[in-house]
This record gives sequence, structure tokens and C-alpha cells, in this order.
Amino acid sequence: MDRNPSPPPPSRDQAEEEAAGGDCIGSTVYSKHWLFGVLSGLIQTVNPESTKSNSDDEEQQMELDEEMENEICRVWDMSMDEDVALFLQEFKAPDIFMGVLAKSRCPRLREICVGILGNMACFQEICVSISSDKNLGQVLLHSLYDSDPPTLLETSRLLLTCLSQTEVASVWVERIREHPAIYDSICFIMSSSTNVDLLVKVGEVVDKLFDLDEKLMLEWIRNGAVQPLDQPQEESEEQPAFRIVPCVLEAAKQVRSENPEGLDVYMHILQLLTTVDDGIQAIVQCPDTGKDTWNLLFDLVCHEFCQSDDPPIILQEQKTVLASIFSVLSAIYASQAEQEYLKIEKDLPLIDSLIRVLQNTEHCQKKPEDSAESRTGETKKSDLTQDDFHLKILKDISCEFLSIIFQVLTKETVAQGLKEGQLSKQKCSCAFQNLLPFYSPVVEDFLRVLREVDETLADDLEEAFPSSKRWFTPSCTPNFRKAILDSSMVLKGLYLASVPQALKFL
Repeated sequence: MDRNPSPPPPSRDQAEEEAAGGDCIGSTVYSKHWLFGVLSGLIQTVNPESTKSNSDDEEQQMELDEEMENEICRVWDMSMDEDVALFLQEFKAPDIFMGVLAKSRCPRLREICVGILGNMACFQEICVSISSDKNLGQVLLHSLYDSDPPTLLETSRLLLTCLSQTEVASVWVERIREHPAIYDSICFIMSSSTNVDLLVKVGEVVDKLFDLDEKLMLEWIRNGAVQPLDQPQEESEEQPAFRIVPCVLEAAKQVRSENPEGLDVYMHILQLLTTVDDGIQAIVQCPDTGKDTWNLLFDLVCHEFCQSDDPPIILQEQKTVLASIFSVLSAIYASQAEQEYLKIEKDLPLIDSLIRVLQNTEHCQKKPEDSAESRTGETKKSDLTQDDFHLKILKDISCEFLSIIFQVLTKETVAQGLKEGQLSKQKCSCAFQNLLPFYSPVVEDFLRVLREVDETLADDLEEAFPSSKRWFTPSCTPNFRKAILDSSMVLKGLYLASVPQALKFL
């Protein structure tokens, strides 16, 4: 059932009567007098003048009168109109809602009040006013500890709206930093909730926070990593400290099948974690966490995204989530190659997925001449440019990851890849075309291993890509070859140094 059904519009006679009396709010047909009455009734719900016992009164506060609910839901719907939102602001409605949140024990009423504030915050002037009220800010952050999922959802929506306003974002980041318990509350939601809408919105809040403030992200990474020394062992076993990565993984598993956009959000959170050393360690330091992360992401790229029977254009829908996934997998692979879950036999499915992504990227980047897209206006051109940028980022990350895997391929793995088709001439050609010239030493090393397995194929690829041989001549000594390889990797690293940061804007 819809928790906030759209209310019926006022009757024509009522609207005309209110308009004739100058009772309208701005350019709307909504009545000021009616709204005053609803807000006055709302005040009475949290300050009841009743002779009933305290227990009866508390029980009554848990339920919302049906008529009052219908009226306050109508205000919730009306608050999407800027004139109404400004009028509510002028009438000091946020103070009334703050009183409700501080005193009411009715979950439905709390949800509606936060929802109205969330609608009002969509308008910049009101958002600045709400954010500058310290007391209201404290009450709203306290709502993140609520046990009611709908209230948590509306609170998260309001918080995300404020964090998206550059004028006030830093205010909310600092407030959140001053309330360490918010970390525990958000981790608890991510690790235990089955409400997909709530998980997506909370994920968007975390993603925005990490994107805005690296210092806060580092604090949350380290929070829970070490058990307090003064906490008894038996208590620590009953109340384990939350760790950010397992909580993110659990939420990602919940939203995976039901909300692709939500999965994209949680993959981007993991990618942001890998932009700092502490974040990478938070993933790989605990073998179980590293294994869970690797297995989830490996399953996504090898069995769900960009499959062999998918049309190449599907990459346009998956480019940002794939960029995040490959970035995290690459960071894990580069830092923990000795772990059991990174067995060499898993290289071939990853190679197959990476090359398929590169093939589809080439297809998506081809623009037919004189196409309808090329004749559109500036807005469409801007959209295409943004798509090209995202594809470029995905291509760079895929090449980086593929080069790392190529460096550890053995003769046995190459032979298996040729037998199973992951390293066919066509796929190797696609890989070389994208890896050269930035990864020439890697390509040359791969060719040397390939020559031991299939000399004819190695010769064909060398002939097709003569630049793969330019780094090495018969006179090169091993030490010189190593120096060349090291210098090439430095240049490559400089070229890709901006990729993790660029991903923050995807």
C-alpha cells in the first residue's frame, strides 16, 4: 500500500471561495487558513491537553488519527510546490516539525514531518535556512537512530538533498563527524536491512559523504578496525565493532537483483575506498573480507555484466558500475596476489571479460557519419561527450587491470587459454591494440610466453603489431630490459594516476 497517496484536490467551489477571499498561498489554490488549521492540529498532537493517564496518552501517541493523517499527507504533497514550501518556512513550520520529531512517538507522523522537510529542502533558500538551524540539525541527525524504516528513508533523503547543496554540504559533513554514533547506525542499516529503497538511499548518502570528504572516509575506514582496549573480551564478542567493508558488501548483495542503480552506488563506494591505502587494506587485510569482496565482484563481471550474448550497446548502461568493479578488482589483485582466492585459473575468465569490454567499448565509440545524433543540438553533444568520457575511464581501468594479469600469466595458463578460446588471435589482437603503446613491456613479456606455446601465433601478432618489439633488441641485457620495464611502468602510472580520482565524478 502507498504510504503517501496523492490527496484529492479541493473542490471547485472550495477553491473559488478561497481565491475570492485572498486566502491562496502564492499562485496556488491552496488555502492559508486550512494550512494554519492543520499545523495547529499538529501542534496539539504533541502537546495534548488530556486528563488521561500517562500510559494511555503514550499509547495514543503511537497511532495517528486517520483524519489528521490525511490532512498532513496533503501538506506533504503540497510541499513540493515552491510557494507552499516558502509559506511553510515563513510560518516557522520547521520548528513545529522539530517539536514533533523531538516529542512524538508515532512513527508515521515522524516519517511525514521529515518527508515534508525533505521536500522543502529541495529549494536552495529553504535548504540553507534549515541547515543553519543547529537544533533542527541535531534533531534530524538523531532521526538516523530511528527504528522505523520509512522514517529512516525520509531522513536519508533529506540528508542527501542537503549534502548535494554546495553551500551547506560542509556543515552537514562536520555535524556527522561530530556524531560518531551515526557510523554505527548507518553500518547497522547496511548490514541488516532488507528494505531495498532504504539501502539505496543510505548508500547514496555514504557515497556522497566519501566523495565530499576524504578525512571522514578515513575515519570511517578506521572506525571498528581495532577493538577498544578497555572493552572486555566477552562483551566484544557479543557486540562486534562494525567494519565498513563487510557492511557495504552485505548491502550490495541485498540490492543486487532488485536495483541496478543501487548496486552501482555500492560499487562506487568500494572504488572510493581503494583511492586511499587504508581503504585497500580494509578490503584485503582480513582474508575473509578480501575473499568475499573478490568473489562478489568476480561473479558480477564473469556471470552478470557484459556477457557474450549481450549486445555491445549494453555497455552504455553498465560502464560506470564496471569501471568501479574493475578498479576494485585491480587494486585487490595488485596488493594480494598471493591469496588463495586469487588462484591463477581465475585469470582466464577475467581476461575474457576484460577483452569483451574493450571490444564493446570500441563498438560504442564508433559514431556513424551523418547520423541523427551528429545533427542534434548542443545539449545532446554534451551528453555524448560525457558518455565518451565514461567509456574512456572504463577503457583505461580495463587496460590497467589486463596488464597486471598479463604479467603473471604462465605457460600453462596461456596454453589453457588458447585451448578454451580466451586467448584467440582475435582477442589477443584486441588486447594488444588497447595495451599498446603504454604497456609495451607487458605485451612483449606475454609474447615471449606465448611463443613457448604457439610460435606461429606469436609471429603473427608480432607482425601485426610491430610496435610490440620496439622496446627490446637482441643486444638488450636483462638489466637494461628491467630498467626499461620499470621506466615504462612509471610513465604508465603517471598517465593513469588521475583515473581513481576521475571515477569519483561518475
